[in-house]
Amino acid sequence: MRQNIRLTGRLSLAAVLTVAGAIAGTVDAVNKNGMGVAIKGYDVVAYFEQSQPVKGTPQFTQTWNGAVWQFASAEHREKFAAAPEKYAPQFGGYCAYAVSEGHTASIDPEAWKIVDGKLYLNYSKGVQKKWSENQQQRIDQGNRNWPGLHK
Repeated sequence: MRQNIRLTGRLSLAAVLTVAGAIAGTVDAVNKNGMGVAIKGYDVVAYFEQSQPVKGTPQFTQTWNGAVWQFASAEHREKFAAAPEKYAPQFGGYCAYAVSEGHTASIDPEAWKIVDGKLYLNYSKGVQKKWSENQQQRIDQGNRNWPGLHK
């Protein structure tokens, strides 16, 4: 009986991983909530201009790449509108570590880093630390994986 339980557990895990792998290729190009707001409503320009995460507001928004981006000021909104690729996070704002592993995951806007002028977000500060241990390899692998992970 105990062996049957272990086998069922392994099969269930395998089924979950198979379904997760099938779903991975269907994520939106931008990590957004149910209301269509990108990266939990954080102002992506603030990471570059203020060197910190700042919550955006519905008062200052810009639609780009199928998502609504929120900003803390009209100035930040205008900077983003002029050059969205400069400010938008890599891998659509999904966890950079997860993308390097071949799947997507949500992010903690407080777990971020700018590398070579590009914004990367991670699931948590703990995951970010792990990502940073071999950061360039993770970025390179994420760049290879990302095209196959989104629609």
